[in-house]
Amino acid sequence: MLALTGTVLAVQANFYRVMLDQIFSLDLLDEFGQSSSHNICELLCTRRARLKKIGQQICVGDRVTIEEPDWQGGRGAISEVSPRRNLLDRPTVANVDRILLVFSLAEPSLDPHQLSRFLVKAESTEVEVLLCLNKRDLVSDAVWQEWGDRLDSWGYPPVAISTYTHEGIEQLAQHLQTGVTVVAGLSGVGKSSLINLLVPNLRVRVGEVSQRLGHGRHTTRHVELFALPAGGYLADTPGFMQPNLTVTPQELASCFPEARQRFALGNVCHFNNCLHRRDEPNCVVRGDWERYEHYLAYLDEAIAYQQKLKNTTNADSAIKMKDASDGKQQEPRLLKKRYRRESRRSEHQNLDEDYE
Repeated sequence: MLALTGTVLAVQANFYRVMLDQIFSLDLLDEFGQSSSHNICELLCTRRARLKKIGQQICVGDRVTIEEPDWQGGRGAISEVSPRRNLLDRPTVANVDRILLVFSLAEPSLDPHQLSRFLVKAESTEVEVLLCLNKRDLVSDAVWQEWGDRLDSWGYPPVAISTYTHEGIEQLAQHLQTGVTVVAGLSGVGKSSLINLLVPNLRVRVGEVSQRLGHGRHTTRHVELFALPAGGYLADTPGFMQPNLTVTPQELASCFPEARQRFALGNVCHFNNCLHRRDEPNCVVRGDWERYEHYLAYLDEAIAYQQKLKNTTNADSAIKMKDASDGKQQEPRLLKKRYRRESRRSEHQNLDEDYE
């Protein structure tokens, strides 16, 4: 039995497009019975029933094993999913090596609060973060220099590009030659135009920026991996206006390079559970760095998110489960009488008592 390995490029309904690790050159018969040589590098696959039975989900970026390929029909069946190094939840992409955040210097203009939120969300995934600023041709050298110095102080030296003049495209491509890179950012900043330049002959749909709303419309509907000419994969993702922050208060400081730099100097806060607020004594993180106000705002969100998780956990644990000695799935036990509907006999008795 021939077993192949590959990478899942896209998930569509119950089918999976898989890029094979090696190209197979085969002699296949066409509809007229004539033999011709074909290079096959992709297969359209289904999932084995065993994987479905155990609840094994298959995501874009997964490394998979394929059995019994049908070369004539270009089909196969995924029989195994390799252990993942990581998994992004939104968008769902496995085995990510870096996140490429694409923002524009103009049309729409660069908002430091939005950019900071995307950076914190990207840092929470614990993968490499690369910042790219598009539409360099629309701003002056002075404006670019100001933003470059400002973001460098944040800990993110930006790469300036222009999808119109092709400035900086080759420099950016050198950072993406290995692994899986997820492209993320606001709608209308030029992600699809950038991918069209990095992957020739791809022709990803490109949208326009709304003059009334000040941002673009979603042109990418699902996640898909594209093979780069020099190696590596690029994942285009739908644009978001405001990503959700799902970090705990204790983890939030590590999502800021400015805070990590203060810890790297060997300094420690006076209290082990310090959340680095203004009123906490002997805190080494608190200071006059620019994004400290962003940190405080996100800290309130992180505390609210942690409380929400706690309430959900408490609600789930309050539901006792019936004994399942026979091995069947347990069912929730109703704890209080108010969860049960009152019987008709009891209702009639209560009515009789009230009447008397």
